[in-house]
Amino acid sequence: MKRFLALLCCVCLSWGSVGTADAQRIAKYGADFLAGGVDARALGMGGAYVAHADEVSAGYWNPAGLSHLTHPELSYMHVERFAGAVSFDYAAGALPISDRSALGVSVFRSGVNDIVNTLNAWDPVRNQPRPNYESLITTFSAADWALFVSYSRTLNSDWSVGINFKGIRRTIGDFADAWGYSMDVGAQWRSERYRLGVTVQDLSTMLQSWSINESAFSIDDTNPATGDPFTFGEVFGQDLPTGGTALVLPVVRLGSGAVWPVGRHAVTLGVDTDIAFDGQQAFAPNVGDVSFHPRVGGAFSYAGVAELRAGISRIQTGDSIGLDITPSIGAGLTLNQVAIDVSFGDFAGLTAQDLGYSYRISARVRFEPPE
Repeated sequence: MKRFLALLCCVCLSWGSVGTADAQRIAKYGADFLAGGVDARALGMGGAYVAHADEVSAGYWNPAGLSHLTHPELSYMHVERFAGAVSFDYAAGALPISDRSALGVSVFRSGVNDIVNTLNAWDPVRNQPRPNYESLITTFSAADWALFVSYSRTLNSDWSVGINFKGIRRTIGDFADAWGYSMDVGAQWRSERYRLGVTVQDLSTMLQSWSINESAFSIDDTNPATGDPFTFGEVFGQDLPTGGTALVLPVVRLGSGAVWPVGRHAVTLGVDTDIAFDGQQAFAPNVGDVSFHPRVGGAFSYAGVAELRAGISRIQTGDSIGLDITPSIGAGLTLNQVAIDVSFGDFAGLTAQDLGYSYRISARVRFEPPE
């Protein structure tokens, strides 16, 4: 409990330090490419997984859960989001390094590919597309990368703690890029049936530093009035974007859950709430700049082999949409050391109408010697 109170003190000190950084802007969605979650089992339960994470995906949900590993594990998930416009990939590995501690590494990529670049397809002299504009159109990708290095340790029979050291890399073709670094901390408490968890994402706040490559905005044509190459501003009437820094504030993820045995089977329930402090007010229940993002989910496991899941991953409110609830469902099959999980979400309400559905398939392998 002393360690847990010390963790809360660190959180308060971290938030207090943000107030002195007036020169930076607050990035409300600076790390949103990671907010969708990983692992089809967890997502099938609506993402109510902070207290339940006890395998390789705990490196994302709650690093404290990695200490429950008994053997090395690998996991992979691929998702096509927003009607295929955004691809998301996740791969992770973890292994116990003693009977009380474990290490993990997680890699994430979210990207939009084949974005059309028409900078040199426009004729600024004639003020219309060039005759051969098709051959002058190129494509580029906008991608977000993240790397988590996790460590977890069991304190006693009930408590475990963990930490993530993480870095992100964001690119928009050759036009702009950014780096960011921060850390997460987490704790879990477990009894025979009940579980509690807390994760503080970006405890130290994440400072994202953007830089602009001005040469990528150059125009391959000469201004006949000056004899110099056209500038971006002359052709499009806009100033070049500028670099800068942005702060991603901490998010507290609170989780609770229970597992009830039913003969050879089991029923799992999870209830989580994310608390954000960056002023997200669009459709999110909030009190001033503090917004709340609840999730709930459950699962029924048949003999530890097959499992059915369902949950609510998002609850939104607003005058224009009323109450909007995003459910999720999923199923999984575990055969010896291999687990295959699927989930399906965003099939109701605002998201489905505009941005399509999301299907997730993940696989996990546990390297356990056969009996």
